[in-house]
Amino acid sequence: MAENSIWTNKYFAAVMAVIACVLWGSAFPVLKVSYAELGLGSGDTSARMLIAGARFFLAGLMVFGVQRLLLGEPIQVPKRHFASLLLLGLAQTGLQYYFFYNAIALVSGIKGAILNAAGNFFVVFLAHFIYADDRLNLGKVLGLAAGFAGIALVNWQPGTALSWEFSLRGEGFMIFAGLTSAFGTFQAKRLGKSLNPVTVNAYQLTLGSLLLLVLGVPALLREGLQTTPLFWALFIYSALLSAAAFSIWYTLLKHNKAGEITIYRFMIPISGAVLSALLLPAERFTASILAALLFVAAGIAAVNVHSGKITSTSADSK
Repeated sequence: MAENSIWTNKYFAAVMAVIACVLWGSAFPVLKVSYAELGLGSGDTSARMLIAGARFFLAGLMVFGVQRLLLGEPIQVPKRHFASLLLLGLAQTGLQYYFFYNAIALVSGIKGAILNAAGNFFVVFLAHFIYADDRLNLGKVLGLAAGFAGIALVNWQPGTALSWEFSLRGEGFMIFAGLTSAFGTFQAKRLGKSLNPVTVNAYQLTLGSLLLLVLGVPALLREGLQTTPLFWALFIYSALLSAAAFSIWYTLLKHNKAGEITIYRFMIPISGAVLSALLLPAERFTASILAALLFVAAGIAAVNVHSGKITSTSADSK
């Protein structure tokens, strides 16, 4: 660890961590606006998969470029790891973003930002059963309780105290996205013991995008997508945010303790919800959404404060 690096300065590290998390949070309204620009309906699954696949393929190439050209590190991996990287890509990019891109078409950007935080809590809960040195404690349990309370609260219909709003392809898929992200996190952690974590991420983004591109072939064959300049600007931005946010996060983790950095992940649902409310005309804060956001933020902060080890790769590329 290079102690003389500016990345070890706690104030600079805090600013950069917040920037990375705000970039990830901005993906929620960006996707909603992108869908509107293309005029995609709730049934346009193949078109959404085509967009997702192209985005993450480009993001993977960008991460490779950052690693090789900016960090000056090799990008080759031993052949024996390729199958594991392929499985990781299929789970963490392929499956996760199949669920995520379809879910965000049916739920609001605000609700999506809050529900997607479930992945952080799944990691903490499942780590108790996977790692002997990462057990649950009282602080983590209280954090999990607060987080899941917030996730439940955001599904109550505004103004109707006993009405529950939940659909499998909307809210359900968003939670599945968090769950597949959690499983991908453990696989990435295992691979990270023998490979550079940024290399792992670059490969899983690129390989996982291939599944999404295959699912998007019908949309490509239809030749029916009418793109706009705003869509292309948002598409390039979404690929850049994935590559840039991970590069920032990786550099922070290289020079700082993971526990000191991962606490800033509470900014992802907050920034996603706030940006959705500001940028999407149809979305607004309600009392239940604000309460849910506070519960989720408090839960993420609590489980990070009371975690000796929370793996850092789960917040890789929204």
